[in-house]
Amino acid sequence: MMSTLDSVTPVLDATSERTLVEQIVDWFEQRIGQGMLRAGARLPSIRQFAQDAQVSRFTVVESYDRLIARGALESRRGSGFFVRQQSAEAALKKARAWAESPNPNIDVVWLLRNMFKQLPAGDAPGGGVLPATWLDAELVSASLRSVGRQNGAAFLDYGHPQGYLPLRQQLQLKLAAMEIAAQPEQILTTCGVTQALDLVAQTLLKAGDTALVDDPSWFLLFGRLSRLGVKVVGVPRLPDGPDLDALRHLSQLHKPRVYVTSSVLHNPTSTSLSAAKAFQMLRIAEEHDYYLIEDDVYCDLHSGVQSQSFIRLASLDQLKRVVYLGGFSKTLAPNLRVGFIACDVELAREFTDTKMLVGLTSSELGERLVYKILSDGQYRHHLERLRTRLSQTREAAARSLERLGLRAYANPGVGMFLWMDAGRNTNAIARRMLEQGYLLAPGSLFHPDQRESPFMRFNIAACSKPSMLNSLARALDT
Repeated sequence: MMSTLDSVTPVLDATSERTLVEQIVDWFEQRIGQGMLRAGARLPSIRQFAQDAQVSRFTVVESYDRLIARGALESRRGSGFFVRQQSAEAALKKARAWAESPNPNIDVVWLLRNMFKQLPAGDAPGGGVLPATWLDAELVSASLRSVGRQNGAAFLDYGHPQGYLPLRQQLQLKLAAMEIAAQPEQILTTCGVTQALDLVAQTLLKAGDTALVDDPSWFLLFGRLSRLGVKVVGVPRLPDGPDLDALRHLSQLHKPRVYVTSSVLHNPTSTSLSAAKAFQMLRIAEEHDYYLIEDDVYCDLHSGVQSQSFIRLASLDQLKRVVYLGGFSKTLAPNLRVGFIACDVELAREFTDTKMLVGLTSSELGERLVYKILSDGQYRHHLERLRTRLSQTREAAARSLERLGLRAYANPGVGMFLWMDAGRNTNAIARRMLEQGYLLAPGSLFHPDQRESPFMRFNIAACSKPSMLNSLARALDT
């Protein structure tokens, strides 16, 4: 069978910064994308292509292997290499079509779809992560190179179900600095805080149980609990923690199994829990016999200096009734999915069993990378730079939004979020802004019942672009 290449071969540049393999892969992908090589077309044999392109057979083998891995080609034993019926490009088009498909309702799915459109950071003031330019790419890449020079055999088997032991020992030190005593056997690693919450929910809750959550709170939390058949009940959140009268009433009324809350840099308000509230929360949880799940994923962004004192529930309780969740996606890289749970040792065993049932083990490669960054002492300096930049940015961002008529819910002076009151339903504002290419996070997403809200959450790192602010001014005036 004749190849559709008709003896045409790529012109390769040995002096290019791109390797010969990369040039060959690009050449084939372009011809497939342009329709010059259709599905089912047969490619030259490795020997023939190496001869025509004047490259080694090893170069051709690696090029074909990459194209197969990307879904552009398939290998048929005894027949050769062929263009796949559905290439990686077609799959990518389908993924983009899903992300861009219209969703008439502004809900959690609406926000998630638009978050993953990969908008420029300045166009996504509703996003929940810091821009890549704020993070330290060299710190991560240098540590990854260092980890890659380790014994490769260590990456060829399952990791330990509870997580990479040196990382858990390092986390023990991190927790001790926050006055939380935890042995390595009380700590298990997870694929981010999202999986940590899943493991806790799947272990402690069953369909029909009630979970209390802060209101407002992290929008992804509500859907994940509801999927398990759990009743989600919001506890009004005040600047220094929950409304204690409401908490007592709801605890008595609903007999919850857990209360998921944040002590430090609460999402979306960036406020923190006072010591007085923390003591009362523990007393109420003990009286009604439920666990407090402390989500502390933003804690490393706190400078430790604040007019209002704060405290962690886990430091008071020492992991008897509190389950502590942490991670590094907000400070190192959203793509680095390494989180952890610290809790009572018996609970840690139960969570580890659930982790194995759900996904066996977590990625030890990512855990080794985080361990390298933490143990080398570089993380502390990185955090200092991040906190300084947040401090320098926050006041200017708040002033820019206030000039548009928005009012701050509180002024904690720290954190990456501003919770701003627009005085009217912000769903319509978010919809108008999205039409202009800007992603906002309306307040309705942060309430368990998705009710209309006059608030919006703003990421202070994305509030300086003049065109975004001008568009927001017009949307607010409409």
